[in-house]
Amino acid sequence: MSAAPAPAPAATGPAARSAAAAHAGMFLFGITMALLGAVLPALSERLRFSLAQVGTLFLAMNLCILATSLALGPLMDRYGTRPPLVLGPVLVGAALGMLGAAGAFTALVAAVAVLGVGGGMVNSAANTLVADLHDDPAAKTAALNLVGVFFGFGALLLPFSIGLLIEALGLAGILFAAAALCAAIAVHNAARAFPPPKHGGRVPLAEAGRFLRDPVVLLFAATLFFQSANEFVAGGYISILLNRDLGLGVRAVSWVVAAYWAALMLARVLLSRLALRIPGSRIVIGSALAAAAAVAALALARQPAAAVAATVAVAAAFAGIFPTVLGIVGARYAAYTGTVFGILFTAALTGGVTLPWVTGQVAAASGLRAALWLTVASFLVVAALQWIAARRLGRPA
Repeated sequence: MSAAPAPAPAATGPAARSAAAAHAGMFLFGITMALLGAVLPALSERLRFSLAQVGTLFLAMNLCILATSLALGPLMDRYGTRPPLVLGPVLVGAALGMLGAAGAFTALVAAVAVLGVGGGMVNSAANTLVADLHDDPAAKTAALNLVGVFFGFGALLLPFSIGLLIEALGLAGILFAAAALCAAIAVHNAARAFPPPKHGGRVPLAEAGRFLRDPVVLLFAATLFFQSANEFVAGGYISILLNRDLGLGVRAVSWVVAAYWAALMLARVLLSRLALRIPGSRIVIGSALAAAAAVAALALARQPAAAVAATVAVAAAFAGIFPTVLGIVGARYAAYTGTVFGILFTAALTGGVTLPWVTGQVAAASGLRAALWLTVASFLVVAALQWIAARRLGRPA
């Protein structure tokens, strides 16, 4: 009988201190990703916007995350991850304050644009930093799933706070308090030690062009194109389905959204251990198939209890896809993590820009239940792309 794999080595010393900055950054990206799903029911009561306009909000935020991710990858290989992990929290905090003060739909668009720039910074930098701290491929994948737990804490914060405190503080008060927390994280990250840049003498733009022609990079980029779209659709539209189609109130929806992000967080804790024993490709394929089944169950649900159970299952099912893909790719291109991750995040946010907007248009024309079948199909595409990628890399699928 073979020995069980050793646990992923924990970062120590300066590495642990820089990992803490990455964890704080992913915490803020969790806030960014959960924000629209958490606040849209409450904001819609005050500002009255349509489902098509919800798609516009996703479009504005994701375009800004996309542009930030595209520019940031080579810059991090040249200048390191400290600058975006300090400036990003400042911008996320500013966006939260803008949302709290918004009195018109145009102000919401401006706020989510700033949120997108700040969120793009902390996401790219936190994942790149964690990938660079681990050399072993399995440990890298495990660490990236574990940093996703902090994403879950951030994603859980706002819906939980809204469900618990909205009657006492109001939505604006909750958002202003979260903005103050962002400022504290910026100060925390500024005081951390960071590893030196991998390419301190130049910005590796030529290599970026080479990776754009690499079939393996393109396969994984296509995988994250669909996966990111699925995460944005689930994080933003499910709360509206629960509120408008199934009649749950704003407070009840907030608790369901909190359960959604808690399920994602707990699944990533488990996957941070399983990734040491199970090939990454199998985690991605199994997760994508399970997520497709869960979204189909949600689209068919007619009772609130069934819809809530399906919502939680969706989050638990897809939790491991994004970080596991980053672990596989980060191990293959360890010398250019920032550049390659920049390409992957750009592809991911391209999906996040386009497909949630399409979902909004389909939902406006045919209803949210019909639109969710697009997400079922997207998860099946993720599974197929990962199967092709695993065969190309000669790994079990």
